Amino acid sequence: MTHHLPLAAAAAQSTSNKGLTVGLFVALVAVTLVITLWARRSTRGTGGFYTGGGQFSALQNGIAISGDYLSAASFLGIAGIIALSGYDGFLYSIGFLVAWLVALLMVAELLRNTGRFTMADVLAARLRSGPMRTAAGVSTIVVSIFYLIAQMVGAATIVGQLLDVKGASAQIWTIIGVGALMIVYVVVGGMKGTTWVQIVKAVLLIAGAATMTLWVLAKYGFDISHLLGDAASASKKGDAFLQPGLKYGATDGWSKLDLVSLGVALVLGTAALPHVLVRFYTVPTGRDARKSVNWAIGIIGVFYLMTLVLGFGAAALVGTATIKEKDPSGNTAATLLAEHLGGGAGTTGGSLMLAFVAAVAFATILAVVAGLTLTSSSSFAHDLYASVIRKGRATERQELVTAKIAAVVIGAVAVALSIFARDLNVAFLVALAFAIAASANLPAILLTLFWKRFTTFGAKCGIYAGLVSSIGLVLLSPICWGGASSTVHAVKLTAAQAKDCGVKASDNQVGNATALISCTTTAPIPLQNPGVVSIPIGFAAAVLGSLVGGRRRDEDAEGRGFAELEVRALTGVGR
Repeated sequence: MTHHLPLAAAAAQSTSNKGLTVGLFVALVAVTLVITLWARRSTRGTGGFYTGGGQFSALQNGIAISGDYLSAASFLGIAGIIALSGYDGFLYSIGFLVAWLVALLMVAELLRNTGRFTMADVLAARLRSGPMRTAAGVSTIVVSIFYLIAQMVGAATIVGQLLDVKGASAQIWTIIGVGALMIVYVVVGGMKGTTWVQIVKAVLLIAGAATMTLWVLAKYGFDISHLLGDAASASKKGDAFLQPGLKYGATDGWSKLDLVSLGVALVLGTAALPHVLVRFYTVPTGRDARKSVNWAIGIIGVFYLMTLVLGFGAAALVGTATIKEKDPSGNTAATLLAEHLGGGAGTTGGSLMLAFVAAVAFATILAVVAGLTLTSSSSFAHDLYASVIRKGRATERQELVTAKIAAVVIGAVAVALSIFARDLNVAFLVALAFAIAASANLPAILLTLFWKRFTTFGAKCGIYAGLVSSIGLVLLSPICWGGASSTVHAVKLTAAQAKDCGVKASDNQVGNATALISCTTTAPIPLQNPGVVSIPIGFAAAVLGSLVGGRRRDEDAEGRGFAELEVRALTGVGR
């Protein structure tokens, strides 16, 4: 009997710690739901639902922007990529931060002065409304769904580690739960509720990341060199861990191009992300929009500097082997580091730190997915339903009901797609959303604001060419052909895949254990990040479309539409 007492005590301690972590986790989710219900009382009409009435201050909006932008990719994915890939992983942090200069200098104030609720308002202010709202609405929904997939994959990782549950079914139910919560946030709270959830979450995220950063640095006497040396040693890669080429091979031409493509997509994609653009409409003036971005840059910059310490700290203290064992994509690096700092697995301190960091990360995901769902459902209701389908004859109530129904449908689609992408790194998935946004949205936005000869036909060409090329390149890349994850799960393979992987025709059936094989097929295009190809295609299509056709039917054929838009963008007059 005495030999079983320590085991029983350990089991009881483990159960107690799990209850503690789950309790803190549930409490934070409950707080966000209370905020949403509180915001519902003051949400009136489409303006209140879409933009919170445009009454947030520059500081409040700046914090909310950072809360919207610092997603699961920032906290989980980037820390994981740095922990596994060293120097190359930190390039994500640099790209995400530098991108805000484009948003500040070229988009924020002009967009706020020109539009009301969505990106399509800017295009429709100068070009033909119907085609522009259709194209912009489709693009907004596609980009938002790609971004939503990344957040839900991150949520599945967090909850799986927090509750110590494994297996596909647990991940799937987690993704479904996140989808249900985000729909509640949007349908009940609208933009006001979503914004306050983002503000609370941003404060908690920065506080949690700062605590962990200082803790890691204190362990190394605030000696960064010592930390980097230990990380390189623990990674088993030596000096290569601290130099370019570990993830994007220095001797591989395609890897080099992938690296350039990643950087281009991150830098240009931020200024075209729909859920970021809509935040410029939640403040009273264009000047406040610019101030919001200034605040956001400061907060986001500090956070991304901390990801350097978190990623290398996880590599040094937890170890890359342990991180890979828990999750091959590295998404658990930050939470494993938190648990280690608190005292390790099974300790009360470790459980508390894990609970806090996991709860904050989960709140991060809820805030971001709510913003994304709100943006895409608003675009469908305002741009597609009210303006195109009903041609301006829809009542405000009908538009609001449509937006809420769209939130449910878009959430369901995102849940279904997330289930198939649950084994990919979330930062990598977000980079794809950036590439699609930069390819489809950015050419139309910039050329509408700055090029006199831009036309409706050119805008349509740019948006659709950017969408098709970026998504097409993803479908033909190693992401969809086994390069991003070498395991083919228990699914029915195509005849070609079965032949390549050496699977007998009799064994090639859904659910057959023999289909669980390790197999990497050859992708037609060995480029994982499509931006370096698809972004130029988007710009070229927009320019060529404007030069070769469609100008006769545009109101701006003689530049009158552009002159009016220019005055509005610079002054806000006539908005």
